[in-house]
Amino acid sequence: METQSNVNKLAGYILKLGVLAAAVLFCWYFRSVLVYVILAFIVSLIGQPLMQLFRKIKIKGRGVPDGLLAVLSIAIIFAGLLLLVTQVFPVITMIIRDASLFSDIHLPEGNFLDTANGWLVSVIPGLDSGTDAVGKVLDYLKGVTANISVTGIIGSVASVVVSLAIGLFSVAFISFFFVKDETLFIRMIAALTPDRLEDSVKAAVGDIEHLLSRYFVGLILEMLGVALLDFLGLWVIARIDLAYAAGIAFLAGILNIIPYIGPIIGEVLGVLLCVVLKYGAGVGLDVNIWVFAGIVLVIMLAVQLIDNFVYQPLIYSKSIQASPLEIFVVILMASHIGGAIGMLAAIPAYTVVRVIAGRFLPENKVVKRLINHS
Repeated sequence: METQSNVNKLAGYILKLGVLAAAVLFCWYFRSVLVYVILAFIVSLIGQPLMQLFRKIKIKGRGVPDGLLAVLSIAIIFAGLLLLVTQVFPVITMIIRDASLFSDIHLPEGNFLDTANGWLVSVIPGLDSGTDAVGKVLDYLKGVTANISVTGIIGSVASVVVSLAIGLFSVAFISFFFVKDETLFIRMIAALTPDRLEDSVKAAVGDIEHLLSRYFVGLILEMLGVALLDFLGLWVIARIDLAYAAGIAFLAGILNIIPYIGPIIGEVLGVLLCVVLKYGAGVGLDVNIWVFAGIVLVIMLAVQLIDNFVYQPLIYSKSIQASPLEIFVVILMASHIGGAIGMLAAIPAYTVVRVIAGRFLPENKVVKRLINHS
């Protein structure tokens, strides 16, 4: 009897491992669909506060149907993304185009190819005056482009556009149902769990949704807050033109989403772009170039201090209820594993792990210390 019982246990373990392996393979094979669902879930987390706000609207004492409110919420979110792409990125491109780094190069008069050849010989070490540098460059370009098919390029671009369109439509379509019915995602997860764990899983997913919704909304507000302060500082104090100031500010705001290193990159790029604009396009305060760079740096550092001491404590510590030291260690570990992408995903992933651990391992000493640190 004991032998039979051991065999049954072993068979049970093998069956569970087989089911787990099948689930992993299923997720891997349909990983693109899984990504769409995750992105739609994130959109729904941002859309839920909008839904709660819109539900307060009454027309002749009656509320607006949830379906219409869901469409309006998703439209606002995607309109914001579209505005970012169609307005901010062209401004950044204009900055780079107008602030030419090569404005101080004055090529001598004469045949263009001879002029270009002389310039290449002067700037590339190891080339003597008799070298046909232009010819070598042209031969290299011919070799690189010989096997490039125009039809293939057009096909690749078309494939990317179609895939992007399918992805956006899929995310928007799935998001509609998640936003319309805020319990749908919880029910989906609960349906995949054993009956004895269903109540705990529902509670855990509900906590995760609540915390992550606050986090993502706070992150968007932080990005807009940093961009607005940078814009006002660059426009009013540094006297950068309106469009240029908006482009640099939004670039800094977007990079600020990346924890710790993002703000540093944003400040460096902001100072460099402002200096290049002053040097190449002649915009900004009429002061020495180094003084101007210092003024821009002080502006962006001041905004960063406001972000560190006002925005971030409200977003990180309050929204996900974790200490700054916890967050720093988690982000450090995530950066080691996945670089910048890992840093972006660190806080949401840690929130999920933290909530699940708190729900299913409440008596564990480590979990208890993390959850009750305050």
